[in-house]
Amino acid sequence: VQLVESGGGLVQAGGSLRLSCAASGLTFSTSIISWFRQTPGKEREFVAGINWNNGGTRYANSVEGRFTISRGQNTVFLRMNSLKPEDTAVYYCAIDRGVWAIDVGPSLYDYWGQGTQVTVSS
Repeated sequence: VQLVESGGGLVQAGGSLRLSCAASGLTFSTSIISWFRQTPGKEREFVAGINWNNGGTRYANSVEGRFTISRGQNTVFLRMNSLKPEDTAVYYCAIDRGVWAIDVGPSLYDYWGQGTQVTVSS
């Protein structure tokens, strides 16, 4: 089972990036797939999640209206617009299998990717 993130990089404030999370060894059916982010010395925080079956989404207040989570062929995307320096972090995707609700607690998730760095310069 493997989740692989891609799409991170360096961008100026106000710019955009699109992150991808691809799965191998499993399918996303009956799962919640979420993006989290983490900066040094801080806990991993929920960013956005999507219910693979019904397309329902949930966002952290800090990214609502700027970020959009969507799904493709066994891939989940996170479109990030109007990026701010405070969005700088390592971004991780994670899967919570066999559930319907989008949980924000990282301990509830079963598998994680290796992370991709997003750096927003001011």
